[in-house]
Amino acid sequence: MGVAGDGLSVLPDGTPCFVARALPGETVRATPGAKRGDGRAATLIDIVASSPDRVAPPCPHFAEGCGGCAVQHWAPAAQAAWKRDKVREALSRAGYPDAPLADTVTTASGHRRRADLALRRGPGGIVAGFHRAGSPEVLDIAACTVLDPRLVGLLDPLRAMLKRLPALRREGSAVVNLLDTGPDLLLRTDGPLAPSDRAMLAAFAAEAGIPRIAWALKDGPAEIAAQIGPATITLSGATIAPAPGAFLQASPEGEAAIVAAVLAALPAKLTGRGRIADLHAGLGTLSIPLAARGRVAAFEGDAAAVAALSGAAGRAGVPVTATRRDLARQPLTVQELNAFAAVVLDPPHAGAAEQVALLARSQVPVVVYVSCNPAALSRDARAFSQAGWRLAAATPIDQFVHSAQTEAVVAFSAARPSKGRAL
Repeated sequence: MGVAGDGLSVLPDGTPCFVARALPGETVRATPGAKRGDGRAATLIDIVASSPDRVAPPCPHFAEGCGGCAVQHWAPAAQAAWKRDKVREALSRAGYPDAPLADTVTTASGHRRRADLALRRGPGGIVAGFHRAGSPEVLDIAACTVLDPRLVGLLDPLRAMLKRLPALRREGSAVVNLLDTGPDLLLRTDGPLAPSDRAMLAAFAAEAGIPRIAWALKDGPAEIAAQIGPATITLSGATIAPAPGAFLQASPEGEAAIVAAVLAALPAKLTGRGRIADLHAGLGTLSIPLAARGRVAAFEGDAAAVAALSGAAGRAGVPVTATRRDLARQPLTVQELNAFAAVVLDPPHAGAAEQVALLARSQVPVVVYVSCNPAALSRDARAFSQAGWRLAAATPIDQFVHSAQTEAVVAFSAARPSKGRAL
């Protein structure tokens, strides 16, 4: 057996042993190490008998221990089946053992439009890349088969500029979103930005074709350090001006797959006046396409995202009303929820336990849950199961290819949906 790209073995005393980068069904030699949950981690020494699904990793940094990917050594079809099984197991634990589960929708490598790079200044210059698996050490990367090549192409110019930037004393980070207008850079450093540093960033923006560079001191608020043009992206036909470092779906194809699965989960005809709630709406990745099916009330806790969505909806003339609301602290009440013909929610990694508890008690006919964490999905789906909701459809989506991350779009139907209710 195997989980998360590790081979799962059992020690003589019955303790589970997780062998990093072994595959299900392989025979390996490994050295047991530290505790990992109820078992022990182990270091792979060599492979005695390999799996037929073992393949050559496409990226040279995978063999060096880059933590950006977990399963490049596993055949794509096997990865897709594994991720589908993760969603199936999560829903089964929630009380849906026979969930109607579609095949995994897998997006292509080389299309990731967001990179979160760790930065270090060392004796040899600037290290820019991802952490080694299970380590705080940063691996300097020269290539990446997952990222869009336009982001990979920024690495060397970024290192050269940072080598001369005094604001980066020892360590920092760089978040790069690939927008329609070009790369959008949010730079965090451990030193203040002097006027000469700002001039350097402005020159770098012009040379590298970066419309906007934002900067922040450590984890502080971001400010615009240099801007030579607009920073916008089109989501379902609406032009959005996101804040620096804003959350985007990992790839355009992943975004399209999620939108398609959400729209397919809605009934052909919504009840009443067809109002739809979009919870944890972000920039409006789902709000805008949902507006083609009915009037959308979007709720989001981040003020910058709400402002960006409101502006985009107004310019595009789509029926979306965006409201700032912290749904963890102030979830929509049952009475508020009952005013909607459908509710869509795309919560953060931790899920939406507070909101789901109220949704399960509501009279909303359809709830579509977009999950990025099978553990949170299992916990939240259990509330619907215990309240008698039917699981109508589930679609696993793999837009974080070669990683252990699995997403899913799951549609729940109320056990006794109300009919003809005035909304």
